[in-house]
Amino acid sequence: MNKTTVLVVDDEKSLLDFVRRNLEVRGYQVFTAANGLEALAVFQSENIDLVILDLMMPHMDGLETIRRIRQSSLVPVVILSALGQEEDKIQALNLGADDYLAKPFGIGELLARLQAVLRRSQWISQSADTENRLVHGDLTLDQERHTVTLAGELVELTPTEFMLLAYLMKNAGKALPHRVILRNVWGPEYGDEIEYLRVYIGRLRQRIEANPGAPQLLLTVRGIGYSFAG
Repeated sequence: MNKTTVLVVDDEKSLLDFVRRNLEVRGYQVFTAANGLEALAVFQSENIDLVILDLMMPHMDGLETIRRIRQSSLVPVVILSALGQEEDKIQALNLGADDYLAKPFGIGELLARLQAVLRRSQWISQSADTENRLVHGDLTLDQERHTVTLAGELVELTPTEFMLLAYLMKNAGKALPHRVILRNVWGPEYGDEIEYLRVYIGRLRQRIEANPGAPQLLLTVRGIGYSFAG
């Protein structure tokens, strides 16, 4: 069985070695890099399943590294950063990061988040007891093929975006609390990361709403969460 390959990128050698050792002892194959330029070289030469990335690095910072990775790949990216403000998280998530852990962090929390991100990235259908196709007007989500089309045109979504849209469509017309959405889409490790939902709902609106500023499908339920139009 092939090992899951992880690229860990950080200019702090002690942290890099700490994460590498803890992942290797748990069966991951780990590659390391000290900055964004080194990371891109490794990423292009190896078959990487997941990237763990610092933001503040020399030569090329983490944000630019995410931009470059997202130009060609949907591989999961988890941020580890001393920048723990909400605006820092939102900026990284908007660029395509899948998760964000502020330093210092516990290895148990990191491992749980990695496992959750990898689960979401597998594109495994959870629809054995439901209809494979969810349809609302011109919008069609095929759970078996993992495709979304709008007026016959393919809409490219990341695994997490797809799972979020599928969950909302399957519960169309219901006001779903933030915590319920996070735990059902992101996993039981989540519940308080409301900023994740704001970013991902915003990204979905850009892709499927005729007017993202006045959404008709992905509705905000003030003080509760979100709902897909019933």
